[in-house]
Amino acid sequence: MKIIVSEIPEEGIELDLKDDIKSDVVSIVSPVKSVMRLVKIEDEVMVKGALTADVELQCSRCLNHFPTRISSQVDVVYHPVREIVKSEQRELKSAELDTVFYSDDLIETDDLLREQLILNLPMKPLCSPDCKGFCPKCGADLNISECGCETKETDSRFEVLKQLKKEKE
Repeated sequence: MKIIVSEIPEEGIELDLKDDIKSDVVSIVSPVKSVMRLVKIEDEVMVKGALTADVELQCSRCLNHFPTRISSQVDVVYHPVREIVKSEQRELKSAELDTVFYSDDLIETDDLLREQLILNLPMKPLCSPDCKGFCPKCGADLNISECGCETKETDSRFEVLKQLKKEKE
């Protein structure tokens, strides 16, 4: 949905969206549902709300694909792109990290929702908290069955000490 910034009334607008959004980063398997409030103060547009969507992720331990729901709060401030040209180069403050720019008097909600969804993906997606992953020796999926590999774990930093002990004996 395209929002024309100059047509946002003083009291703001409420949006209740259900959009099919595509992404190259994540497989979005349901429409993205969002409720947002847009308030315009001069050229600045503040967007607050929430979004939910079902996505398909790949487990970082066992590499199986699994569905999960992403829910996120949206709190973004839009500024006109002409402000970039005016400003000198400087380091961003933490309060400015939620700043986005719009051009041609338009805000594209699909871009906002896609960005917020991607930003809220888990860093290390797991199909379940107790996922066992793969055997590092034979590659068997330990969630399905145990493998016959030896599981003796040694700390390689102590191998030198073991050699010294053997030499003394």
